[in-house]
Amino acid sequence: MASAAHSGFVPTIAVYVTHEKTRLRIRELFPRKRWRLVFTANPNEMSAAFRDHLVDAALVDVAQADEATWQAAALAGEFPSVPFFAVIHLRPADIPVLARAIAAGFVDALVEGVDEPVARQLVLSRCFSSRFRRALAVPPTSLGLATPVQVDAWRMIVSFAGTSVTTSLLAEALGLSREHLSRKFAVGGAPNLKRVIDLVRLLAAAELAKNPGYDVRDVAKVLGFASSSHLAVAAGRISGTRPASLARLRAVDLIERFAQGRTRSRG
Repeated sequence: MASAAHSGFVPTIAVYVTHEKTRLRIRELFPRKRWRLVFTANPNEMSAAFRDHLVDAALVDVAQADEATWQAAALAGEFPSVPFFAVIHLRPADIPVLARAIAAGFVDALVEGVDEPVARQLVLSRCFSSRFRRALAVPPTSLGLATPVQVDAWRMIVSFAGTSVTTSLLAEALGLSREHLSRKFAVGGAPNLKRVIDLVRLLAAAELAKNPGYDVRDVAKVLGFASSSHLAVAAGRISGTRPASLARLRAVDLIERFAQGRTRSRG
């Protein structure tokens, strides 16, 4: 099964931190080759990070929380698809702080001096791209993707969590030429490879669109669409719907619409 590490996809973590010591510790926990860290020092920067990147997880240093910290923490309610983790010492006096973070929508805490050995796995298992990959690990039956090449390519596409991936990159990763991969992927009446890439990107767009903090333009930007119009074209081609309707559609709805005559390019 393709993984984020093997595909080249690097998860992005938005970090709210105001203390240099904590910043350095987080850098050590999440090395650059495997993670992209976006450090922010005020609520506006934290909010902007979600509109500039596909954020997989968020860390908020609440060890000495002030009003600005809680403004940043409140973003957990705006972006429920992204797991928020409190970075905390967890001394007896910190219990009310942790309780407030949980009430704000945080999913867990990274306790300094306790969770370091398992922090990476704790965050990785809950981050957006990992959940997306697990949910779509098995290709939907209606797509007819059953051969080893089809399944491997599907899982590789899914590992990018809806961000842009080219057929050339997939072919190289699978040890095939681009033309050979496209032919082998479409055998047995299966969908075109490029159409499946677009479908997976639209599934991610639909999930992100359910976040109150995102509008259509934000979703298009973080997933790497050229523009919101480009996303609109993909939505119409793949599911016969408009981007504004994505938030109310389930993944199964989009896949069903796709399977009903939209799996191959015309002409």
